Amino acid sequence: MPEYAVLDKDTIKSEIMPYLSIAKRGFSSKFVLVEIVNAILYKLKSGCQWRLLPIGHLFSGELPSWNTVFHHYRKWSVKEEWQRIYAGILNKNKSKLDLSLSHIDGSHTPAYRGGEKTEYQGRKKRSTTNALFFSDNQGIPLAMAEPQAGNHADLFEIEDRVDEIISQLSAADIAVDGLFCDLDAGFDGKELRSALVSYGIIPNVCPNPRNGGESTEEWIYDEEMYKHRWKIERTNAWMDGFKAVLTRFDTTISSWKGWNFLAFIVIFLKKFHKSN
Repeated sequence: MPEYAVLDKDTIKSEIMPYLSIAKRGFSSKFVLVEIVNAILYKLKSGCQWRLLPIGHLFSGELPSWNTVFHHYRKWSVKEEWQRIYAGILNKNKSKLDLSLSHIDGSHTPAYRGGEKTEYQGRKKRSTTNALFFSDNQGIPLAMAEPQAGNHADLFEIEDRVDEIISQLSAADIAVDGLFCDLDAGFDGKELRSALVSYGIIPNVCPNPRNGGESTEEWIYDEEMYKHRWKIERTNAWMDGFKAVLTRFDTTISSWKGWNFLAFIVIFLKKFHKSN
């Protein structure tokens, strides 16, 4: 049994493995896939280089090379397995979510090695990747829009980003019609409001004084509701606890998205799953 575990073996086996695709044509890995996933989670939490994985502490039987662990992670990331796993977990546990209010926030992540969807961001003074996150009122992350280059603002092609978030929620059979959604002043724009309303979501956007005094009388803004926005800020702090997410070293978007959805999985299971 591995000496280190982000999630215990029982949790990985019961909550992740049922959704994970396996090789076809009767081929089976000579390594325990639960321990492969555990090694990937170690990388997620520690942010260490692949070649520095403590293989001897992570595997109880025959020891794979770090390349083997990396190969499995890349294969599952390219196939969007982590996103599909999380949709399955959410679908099975919808009763645990608090959808009395939802939240959307953006995150600019430093990307030191460049790669897909990275660009210089003046405020961060380095190349970054920007992504939007959607959470429930407990701060549980539920969806992540397609990452964009860091030179784009949060409202860049916002209609497409909203479509992506709704698509992920639909995959988990989470209804959004009538849902209230808190957003900060950086999201104060007609396109975003209209995109949310088209799905029946009621935006509660903090007015942005830089919008030239444009009238917002037709839109709701409830200050008491907006006070709950700290919950998604706390979510960002939870995400920063995963070193592979805190700084982007992956050059491909598929791998970068994989780490984020893995972090979502761990956050959810740590909060709600009770191991046997």
